[in-house]
Formats: sequence, C-alpha cells, structure tokens
Amino acid sequence: MMSNKKVVVALGHSALGKTFPEQKEAVKNAASAIADLIEAKYQVVITHSNGPQVGMIHSAMTEYSRLEPSNTVAPMSICSAMSQGYIGYDLQNEIRTELLNRGIYRSVSTIITQVRVDPFDAAFSHPDKVIGRYMTEEEAKAEEEKGNHVIYTENKGYRRVIAAPRPMEIYELDAIKTLMEAGQIVIAAGGGGIPVLQQGTRLKGASAVIEKDITSACLAEQLDADILLLLTGVEKVVLNYGTSKEIPLDTMTVEEATDYIGQNQFSSGAMLPKVEAAVSFASSSVKRKAIITSIDTALAGLNGKTGTQIHC
Repeated sequence: MMSNKKVVVALGHSALGKTFPEQKEAVKNAASAIADLIEAKYQVVITHSNGPQVGMIHSAMTEYSRLEPSNTVAPMSICSAMSQGYIGYDLQNEIRTELLNRGIYRSVSTIITQVRVDPFDAAFSHPDKVIGRYMTEEEAKAEEEKGNHVIYTENKGYRRVIAAPRPMEIYELDAIKTLMEAGQIVIAAGGGGIPVLQQGTRLKGASAVIEKDITSACLAEQLDADILLLLTGVEKVVLNYGTSKEIPLDTMTVEEATDYIGQNQFSSGAMLPKVEAAVSFASSSVKRKAIITSIDTALAGLNGKTGTQIHC
C-alpha cells in the first residue's frame, strides 16, 4: 500500500563524491538512505547536485576541442545533460540493486529534465558561477571574444564564469508526475535541470546553471509534495557556524529562517541555497514542510527525530 506522503529528496555534493570512483561508492550510501524511505512507504522523487561533475565534463570537452580543433566546445546545456545522464545511471542502478536486495520490486527511472529560464534574468548580466579549468590570458581573451565572461585568480589564472538564473518552468513535469503516480521512483531535475530559453516551439540551451535546491523546491511545489528533504553533509542547520558559539537548530519558522538569511548566517556556497529553498517550499502551504539533514539521518529526519524542520 503506497503512502500518501510525497517526498522530494534533494541529494547534495556529499551524496555523489567528486570523481568517478568516489561517486560509485557514494551513491551506494545514497541508495541505502533512499531505500529506507521507500521501505517506509514514502513516494519519492529524487533530485541531485552535479557541481563537480558538470565542471569535469566541461573541462574534458574543452580540452578535447583544443586537441581536435574540428570539434567545437560543448555548450553548457550539453554538459548538463551529460551529467544528468551519467549520475542518473549510477543512482538508478544502485537504488535498484538496494531495493532488490531488500525484496522490493520497483522501477527506477531517470528523466533528462529541461527548465525554462528568463533571458532577461539579471543573473545573465552578473554571472558568478565559476566553471571549468584554469586558462591562460590568451585563452581567456578568446573566451571573452566569444561573449563569455571570465574571472582572474592571482597565481592561478583565468576561469570562466556563467549565470545562475532562477527556474521558471519544468518542461518534463507531466512525465515525472505520470511515473510517480505509477509507483515508480523518479530521478529528475539533476543539477537544477538543463537551463533552456523558449524560442517559439524550440528550446535553446542557455549558457548557465540553475541552483539545484531552488529547482528542487519548485518541483516539490508543482508535484504537490508534502515534504522537501534537503540532504547535506551536516545533521542540522547551525547558527554561528564555525565559531565557539554554534547553535544547532531543531526547527525554524519561515519568518525565523528569513531573518537568519538577512543576518548572513548561512554560507552562499553551501547552506544558504538550502535554507532559501526550504523557505520557498514551506511558505507555499501550511501543510508543507522542509527538512534539512544529513544523508545518514534521512529517515530519522522524516520521522522528526533529528534534522532541522522548516515550516510556516
């Protein structure tokens, strides 16, 4: 009997590792945590990070184009699609294996997911997401001549920076809903989805990335999920992180979380996007809540035994 509780599980960097061998091992732990949720009768849709992976793919494809000039550099949208495919491949196989080992027979599917962004989003004028390898000054100038943005780091060189616009529409939403309602476990919106611009009937890949936690909140809202479970490397959200006055939080209201954001309590590259996503989802309905916890305490977090619960 399926539970009525729908959960969108957002896997962070720690659930995937940074290299092929690391990912192979890390997804086994992720699969075990997700199987716990499925065994507890939750309906699960999984999203995931792709930060190190998409950068690795972009660097590899850029180097390939340098060695083989007849092959152009792969656009970011293609690199994002590649990362969704190979991360989904590892995840769905490990989840399938874990479920079968527990005597559970469920299909696991990965959906290559496209997300519409606004071409006039202010993020395109102020790109801040660093991507790819370090470049020489000559290579950096060539990137700028193409209309791309670069940033210089002293004693290291130049790297490309791209925009992180907000998600507006998830194109494969109906497919995700259909599979979920059929009792399948769905992996979708990997890395925040492939950012695309709508041009008539055509979807054109954008030179950008989308913050995956924000897309996870959008997906959870549009699926009418009960819970957004944001899994990271720590068991609870902490105030005054890294100081002698750390305060772990069991719960936050949307108003309290918003105040903490205003106080710059959370790191922009780590906890801040998770808290912002939690606020976005939890504020959309009094019936919804978000939970931030570690992958090792996922089920305990859902059961209210640990983690930080965010609600209206």
